[in-house]
This record gives sequence, structure tokens and C-alpha cells, in this order.
Amino acid sequence: MNGESLSKIPKSMIVGTGVGIPPKLLTNRDLEKIVDTSDEWIRTRTGMETRHIVENGQLTSDLCTEAAKNALLDAKVDVQAVDAIILATITGDIGFPSTACFVQEKLAAVNAAAFDIAAACSGFIYGLDLADSLIATGKAKTVVVIGGETLSRITDYSDRGTCVLFGDGAGAVVMQPSDGHRGVLGSFIKSDGRLHQLLYMPGMGTKHPPSYESVDQRLHYIKMEGKEVFKYAVMAMGEAASKILEETGLKGEEVDLLIPHQANLRIIDATARRIKIPADRVFVNLHNYGNTSAASIPIALDEAKKSGRLKQGQVAVLVAFGAGFTWGAVAIRL
Repeated sequence: MNGESLSKIPKSMIVGTGVGIPPKLLTNRDLEKIVDTSDEWIRTRTGMETRHIVENGQLTSDLCTEAAKNALLDAKVDVQAVDAIILATITGDIGFPSTACFVQEKLAAVNAAAFDIAAACSGFIYGLDLADSLIATGKAKTVVVIGGETLSRITDYSDRGTCVLFGDGAGAVVMQPSDGHRGVLGSFIKSDGRLHQLLYMPGMGTKHPPSYESVDQRLHYIKMEGKEVFKYAVMAMGEAASKILEETGLKGEEVDLLIPHQANLRIIDATARRIKIPADRVFVNLHNYGNTSAASIPIALDEAKKSGRLKQGQVAVLVAFGAGFTWGAVAIRL
């Protein structure tokens, strides 16, 4: 990876990764007992086998704090050095303040600014883009970016089309100024709010505040038009992956590992084909976690690094698509 396409000096780099995963498992066999589905149906259509689910009383901020602590330990960075905590989530602890503020409290990161971003499954990509900008402009030197979700709290387990898909978890990275070789090579983010009605949760906001009616109508759960979402996800993730290669000058053969949002095996395969990356250079762990929204890419990144699939100095492309619709990609040299 010494070609001219990678000669641009990155602005920031990932110096540590970590995860927070609840131990409780929800398997396909468990779901067979809850809703009209089968292990074979789920595997064939999604590639999923198990997902991790929080216990009663366990919060999104708990998972995110664990992930952040592990990332700081991995980076060998003291929590007092953290200038900003960016938390991507659609399942915050409460309406306000931001769940990032609760993570800040639990970490005792007293010198950090803390805030949430809501870009659904693309949230971690958006967070990396923002953290990179903060570091590039000198506004921050150490930024913790977290993707964390407890989607089981907003999953309708009577809806066979969606309840098999989602799991809980958190992943985090610590970002600091680049050493001149490693780091972010480029980023791309985009959205199209005209398509919001294809994947959303109507309840809890000002449009449908909590009421007896909103509860009776089950408005506080994820609603999804699966076939339409699939179609747009294939197009958008393919676009994002192609755009990031174009922006950075990378060729598919120069990418050591593609780490896509873990939503559906068929979407992942289509994205890899679009940028001509073979299956042995695509990281997949959705069979163990399901779709954890903003947490899926940082969890996968941590696993890829710690399993040896992605080594320091190698190039990864991270790509995601989520509700909004939102989508984006980041190319990074670990």
C-alpha cells in the first residue's frame, strides 16, 4: 500500500478500539418460540444466527461506557485527555440530556464536551467524519467516538419481519492526530430525508408524544418496509463505497478489508461486488450479533483488529446505510 493514491497525509488516526457486549443471547431458536418464523428462514434471508440482548435495567450508556473504557485502555490514553465524546445512537437512555453526557459522567471524563448524533445505522460513520474534522482543525486532540444501541427496547417482537433482525451492543474508538502515515484517508456522508417513512419509529417525538393511543397503535417500535429498504441499501452502500475509492484514489485491490454495516448478508455481498473486493477481504460478524445499528461497524472493527484480520498499516473501508435515509463511508489506514 505504498502507491501515490495513499500519499495524502491523513488528518487523524484510530489509536484504540473497544466494545461493550451484553452477555445474554437471543438465538433463532428462541425467536421460533416468540413469533411465526424459523431458523432456516432467518439464516437464508439475513445470515443471522444469534444476537446479544440487554438484561432489565441495563442501559445504552452502560454498554457505551464499557466500550469507551476498553478503547481507552487499548489506546493507553488517560480519560482526562479526552476532549470530546461523540455518541451515535437512536436508543438513548432518556429523551434528554444526551446519552453521551451520561457516558461522560460514568467515565469521569471531566475535560470533554459530550453530545449525541442520530444518523441510525450510519451514525458511527458520521461520528468518525466529525471527529476527523475536529482534530484536523485543531479543536480537539483526543476524541472518543462511540456507536451504541439497545434496539431490543424498540423492537416489536410480534412483527416477524423486523424482530429477527436487531441486537444490542456498543463499540468505540479513540482518535488522535495522525502520525503522518496512519489514519483517515477520506470520508463521504450523504442523506435523503424524502425516504424517512421506509424505516422509522413514529412514537416518542413531538409528532406522536407518548399517549394511550400511541401505545395502543404500537408507535414506539421500529417500522420498516423491508423490500424497499433492501433496494435502497444496496444502491446507497454501493455508491458510498465507490465514492470513497474515487475520493482517495484507492483501487479495490488496495483495500485490505471491507467492513460494512452488518444488516444483511446479501447487501454486504452486493457492496463487495460493486467495488470488486473478494469475499475473503470482507469482514462479516452479523451471524453473531444481528443488526446493532450504529454499533455494528465499531464492533466489527474491534473484532477485525483483535483477530488479526486487520493489522496496523493496512487499509480498511467502512461503509454504512441507515434510516433517514443516511449513508456514508470512511477509508482508513489502521
